[in-house]
Amino acid sequence: MSYMRIDGSVNYFVLEIRFVIDTDNVMGRPPLGMKPTTVRLSADTIARIEALVGNRRLALFVREAVENELRRRENPSSSDK
Repeated sequence: MSYMRIDGSVNYFVLEIRFVIDTDNVMGRPPLGMKPTTVRLSADTIARIEALVGNRRLALFVREAVENELRRRENPSSSDK
């Protein structure tokens, strides 16, 4: 806090507030926790996926398919043996 004195009286003061920021990038939304990854698929495979889910839902479909396959392989049921 700083004061400015003129003629022995305080005319105004300036309160300094400093924010401690722990990241360099403070603008925009918080990170989604995803890493961009290139996956190469044939044009036929992409067309089949888009026919099922629409052309704007390809990435979501791939993420869900990968998560489902990971769950299946990490937790095999007794019928798979």
